[in-house]
Amino acid sequence: MPLLPRLQLFEFLDQSWLPEPLRRGEVDYLRVVLDRVRPYDSVARLLAELLRTAGTDRVVDLCSGSGGPWRTLLPALRAVHSGAEVVLTDLHPTPGLELPAGAQYRDTPVDATRLPEELTGVRTLFEALHHFPPEQARALLADASQRAVPFAAFELTQRSLPYLLIQLLLVVPLVWGFTPLIRPVRWWRLVLTYLVPILPLLILWDGLVSSLRTYAPADLERLTTGLDANGYSWISGVHRAQGMIITYLIGQPGRPR
Repeated sequence: MPLLPRLQLFEFLDQSWLPEPLRRGEVDYLRVVLDRVRPYDSVARLLAELLRTAGTDRVVDLCSGSGGPWRTLLPALRAVHSGAEVVLTDLHPTPGLELPAGAQYRDTPVDATRLPEELTGVRTLFEALHHFPPEQARALLADASQRAVPFAAFELTQRSLPYLLIQLLLVVPLVWGFTPLIRPVRWWRLVLTYLVPILPLLILWDGLVSSLRTYAPADLERLTTGLDANGYSWISGVHRAQGMIITYLIGQPGRPR
């Protein structure tokens, strides 16, 4: 279907000044949706292959928010790669999360464009590449290429008019419906969802902006053009899972000669 122009608009979740209850409210909603829908369990075998070819068991997840899809994805990954482990990182870490066996959350801020040297492993990025404008996204990808680190990014959002219309119709009712499933129950979350519906409107806005920021496969091809140091290769496309379309970008270092 025809794509809308990509727009790097304002997103609340990107702002350092966003009050913590609003930030936590949005990332907790995204977490419970991923936990219930489990769209990314379908990429477990792909990640297992990246780990195998890289000769490592460690995934370093960037922009992890409140844990991303890893509560269900890591058990699925460990079912096909038993030693798999994941280090979750974020510029604004979320403390106190319940995580599955094999996962740990780094409690100090990590800038995805400047990873500490000790964070080695296959790099992943779920629902986050669109946060970076093209020059920053290219720098993030260039770093993976230059360091010969396997990389995988995945996005559920689409830059199309039908997808935006679906969001306009469904996001607010979905926030109302999923909020009772979020644990622990917080009084401020209920107030900001039902009494003064700031959270549903904030999540709707950020969802629409995320869609308009999303990189389509053709955009990803342009972003990675020339990022082929030492035979590093990139592949992008779409993957269908449970009726949803996942846009992906995979980077792999060349095999030693």
